[in-house]
Amino acid sequence: MAVRKLSGKALSEKKELTLAIIDRLKKEYPDADCTLDYDDAWKLLVSVRLAAQCTDARVNVVVRDLYAKYPTPEALAAAEPEDIEAIVKPCGLGHSKARDISACMRVLVNEYGGHVPDDFKALLALPGVGRKSANLIMGDVFGKPAIVTDTHCIRLVNRMGLVDQIKEPKKVEMTLWELVPPEEGSDFCHRLVMHGRDVCTARTAPHCEKCCIADLCKRNI
Repeated sequence: MAVRKLSGKALSEKKELTLAIIDRLKKEYPDADCTLDYDDAWKLLVSVRLAAQCTDARVNVVVRDLYAKYPTPEALAAAEPEDIEAIVKPCGLGHSKARDISACMRVLVNEYGGHVPDDFKALLALPGVGRKSANLIMGDVFGKPAIVTDTHCIRLVNRMGLVDQIKEPKKVEMTLWELVPPEEGSDFCHRLVMHGRDVCTARTAPHCEKCCIADLCKRNI
């Protein structure tokens, strides 16, 4: 997959804009946290799969019943996908999500002793795990550099002018790796989610009048 590389003055200007936006968002949203509830890495794997086309708030409710019945990776790996589906159905796409969760937990138990690997390629090899999920795990669980290109991230960085009319998640990710300092990537993406939900919204006109970066934004709406 070819991604057009920035160079020279254009790259320098984009980096400068990126750092300014990161600084503003840090002040506006000092607490940059994942909005999925979890207390173990395997639970975040489950939740991020359930969060596809579903709100984090709903996922946080649904997983309570799931973990009450299946409190360990081993218990979830031993469960029939149909039984998992019966619980996670409110998150939508219940059949495919239950199938992926079942397969993923079986791999964790059989190949990793129930532990989530801290290697990006190993995470990508898990059933139902894509780049977004793998980056989330790398950043939030293991504290490693990560760029999580969810729908909020893609929408906002296009509007802000950090990327130029790029919608494909991996291409957005590759472009942002050029612009965002590695140690800032994970928190920056969390702040984009917060800003995207509260201000730079998708289903209504963005609330530019209360945006902390309004004077920096390219407003490509």
